[in-house]
Amino acid sequence: MDDLRQKYLAAINSADDEAALEDLRVAAVGKKGEVSLKMRELGKMTPEERQVAGPALNALKDEINSALAAKKVALEDVALDARLAGEWLDVTLPGRTRRQGTIHPVSQVTEEVTAILADMGFAVAEGPQIEDDWHNFDALNIPGHHSARTEMDTFYMARPEGDNRPPHVLRTHTSPVQIRSMLEHGAPIRIICPGRVYRADYDQTHTPMFHQVEGLAIDKDISMANLKWVLEEFFSAFFGTKVKTRFRASHFPFTEPSAEVDIQCSWEGGTVKVGEGDGWLEVLGSGMVHPHVLRSGGVDPDQWQGFAFGMGIDRMAMLKYGVPDLRAFFDSDLRWLRHYGFSSLAVPTLHGGL
Repeated sequence: MDDLRQKYLAAINSADDEAALEDLRVAAVGKKGEVSLKMRELGKMTPEERQVAGPALNALKDEINSALAAKKVALEDVALDARLAGEWLDVTLPGRTRRQGTIHPVSQVTEEVTAILADMGFAVAEGPQIEDDWHNFDALNIPGHHSARTEMDTFYMARPEGDNRPPHVLRTHTSPVQIRSMLEHGAPIRIICPGRVYRADYDQTHTPMFHQVEGLAIDKDISMANLKWVLEEFFSAFFGTKVKTRFRASHFPFTEPSAEVDIQCSWEGGTVKVGEGDGWLEVLGSGMVHPHVLRSGGVDPDQWQGFAFGMGIDRMAMLKYGVPDLRAFFDSDLRWLRHYGFSSLAVPTLHGGL
């Protein structure tokens, strides 16, 4: 046993990695190790011999295990020291500058519009961007011969060969969400529908994809007076100043009567200033919901009436923040985004400011 003790303690002391240490453990105290085999021989000894050899073998096994554990800790300490020496970091160095992203003006204005109208009691409703022909046109009193239904204005989805159903479309407005909300919740209802819409148009003030928000309020005693109040309060909160409005008679298939809404403004040096001057700028369309639209949404037009309005979020952003070209909103130009973007901490609220 003295020979085994000296042999393994010397080998453990000279082991230079954990793999070699594991090999020594198996050779000494593993199931077929030398010390383990010696302990199996205890059964062949006389009781007097076992009383002497048994404690000595157990002491040897404990001593080897202790030496193995101590050597493993020592090897781990050496490895840690080497890693610390190779991976040191000077904590006194200045921090690396990291560019921060910004909130897109469309996202910011969407939040502003939502905050204002939510304070007036409007809930946010959403719907699919790929719509069927009925929700996008028929339910909204847009006849089959209407120009909006031509392929020059609307993006149609291809149908499989042999499928004669009307093709789906990329929604041309968020009005289908109004139909879906009425069918689901009935009346009374007060909602806004922000989201992406698609039309085949592209110039300085039009893009194939843009953002729109529509409002709908239905009850038993709603009139154009309520519509005018809501819009005037909205514009005053959105632009941060008292804004006068002007309603001009117009025509939309889904409202009757219909009105284009202008806001008071002035033009100075090519800049629009809202809320002052003698000029007027058209910003949205509105009107009382057409009875056909109410019936399509499962609402009885003899019992209920309401108003609706719709505006382009991108154009409102252009007007408020002085962006000259709508196409720049979708160019992904980092310089433009850094210039017109907003801090992620600048969350629009009525009490905190818009």
